[in-house]
Amino acid sequence: MSGAVDLSPLKERASAPPPPPPAGGDGAAPGALAPIVDVTEATFETEVLQRSMQVPVIVDLWATWCEPCKQLSPVLEKLANEANGAWVLAKVDVDANPRIAQAFGVQSVPTVVAIAAGQPLADFQGVQPEPALRQWLDAIRNAVAGKLSGPPGAEPEEQPADPRFEAAEQALENGDFEGAEAAYQLVLNSEPNNTEAQAALRQVRFLARASKIPEDAIERADAAPNDLEAQFTAADAELFAQQPEAAFGRLIEFVRRSAGDERTAARTRLLELFELFDAADPVVVSSRRKLAMALY
Repeated sequence: MSGAVDLSPLKERASAPPPPPPAGGDGAAPGALAPIVDVTEATFETEVLQRSMQVPVIVDLWATWCEPCKQLSPVLEKLANEANGAWVLAKVDVDANPRIAQAFGVQSVPTVVAIAAGQPLADFQGVQPEPALRQWLDAIRNAVAGKLSGPPGAEPEEQPADPRFEAAEQALENGDFEGAEAAYQLVLNSEPNNTEAQAALRQVRFLARASKIPEDAIERADAAPNDLEAQFTAADAELFAQQPEAAFGRLIEFVRRSAGDERTAARTRLLELFELFDAADPVVVSSRRKLAMALY
């Protein structure tokens, strides 16, 4: 096949779309997907596009008059039954379902297309020997490994632990904030865009400051409203006590009534504290709005 395959026309549901295909059947184990399904234009979205979010779907486009199809289809069916739901064989009669054939740009049959995550991944035309088919299917499975949700009831693959993060977490458990910070920084030195390490490093730095907060930090800050460092420490104390609105409000107020370098420093610290939370957190969203008002 040549050119991009546009499957969007086949995503139009029938007025009464069929339910998802039942688990099991055709020799499948309980909870597994049926290894072989017959697909029509009305069931294409459910049986192929939606199913391909779980496992690869191998679409066999064939015709009753096609002699090569009669050679290829039984081999594909045999391999599908062996896979027992690890991938699904979707059989499409092109004469009965011309829109599917048109969407795939079928010029001859048999044509076989692998679909994963709703998109065509690979294809071939004509009869292939069984060893070549096995190799092709192995390549498909390797290409999507860890990228699809898997059959119903399948346990997610456990990802191997990253020893660099394990070292950082161990240091953190031991109260060694400097060691944890150094471990996360080591990750970022080689992977500057590693978002997990970035978030962990921010958390560690906050916890390191929080471990040194004096008990009367908030009282000291309230008594010295123009002392920037006192406000920083009090904001950390409030945040550590699960009072983010108080912490953010304290620094926003300091930004509002300050100027110059101190105002810039307060704004910078506030933005750093925001990064400890989900950007969509209502408290963060509201506080960002208040900060913008305080600046202008």
